[in-house]
Amino acid sequence: MAESPVLRYAAVAVVFLLIGAGIALAAAPRSAGSGDDAGADRDTLFQVSTIDALLQGMYDGSLTFDELATYGDLGIGCGDRLDGELVGVDGEWYLIRTDGRAYPVTGSATTPFAAATFFDPDLTITVGEPTNLTGFGRHLEAELPSRNLFYAIRMDGTFPRVVTRSVPVQEKPYPRLADVTANQTVFTFENVTGTVVGFWAPELVKGINVPGYHLHFITRDRTAGGHLLDMTVPEDSVVQIDVTTNFTMVLPGAGDFWTVDLSDDLSDDLERVEK
Repeated sequence: MAESPVLRYAAVAVVFLLIGAGIALAAAPRSAGSGDDAGADRDTLFQVSTIDALLQGMYDGSLTFDELATYGDLGIGCGDRLDGELVGVDGEWYLIRTDGRAYPVTGSATTPFAAATFFDPDLTITVGEPTNLTGFGRHLEAELPSRNLFYAIRMDGTFPRVVTRSVPVQEKPYPRLADVTANQTVFTFENVTGTVVGFWAPELVKGINVPGYHLHFITRDRTAGGHLLDMTVPEDSVVQIDVTTNFTMVLPGAGDFWTVDLSDDLSDDLERVEK
């Protein structure tokens, strides 16, 4: 018996409906920390915008801190219009402004650039001898299991010396970040107890994030801190490392980001900014 054209087309339609449903399910965003895939979500570095966009003055906030907090309890970044250095630790988020004080962030305020994850340490590394920030970085890199993954970092302790910075809020037309940090406010802490938080990122995200270390600091009483410039790490300091195998990024949905040229190599600008 010949197959009916109506039945044949109906069967094809059912196949496409099933395929479409599968694609929709695969593409649907997962809420952080929920469902059977909660473990995978907790091992994701979530990022707002790109470091090269920030270097070129894209300072308008695009994601609220309420939204950012759904993607992690540890993180770093900056405030809208570059207003303060962002530190997230134990699910609490603060902006350290140029007066040196740490301010709890308002949930409806926004960030132009940030990175966050849920911190579940996989490794513990002990720094065997006193060192500075450069030596600390070399020591940790030698212990990382792969140079092609992301790592969230946390170190609690009392440090003989910590040097941080913050930058002032900016007004349009926004200058490049390297010009802003040329006038940064620097803070020096002596024998301070607090927490270093941040990330190590692989070279494969050059232009998207900061390859290598990007670290911030906040005091134990959560009153001061900033972007970490240097520090003295005492003997036998313990560092917790969260191996992070997934990466997701949300880009600004409007504004100057849509037209900024991100094709240039901004490595020199980044080196100036991170010092």
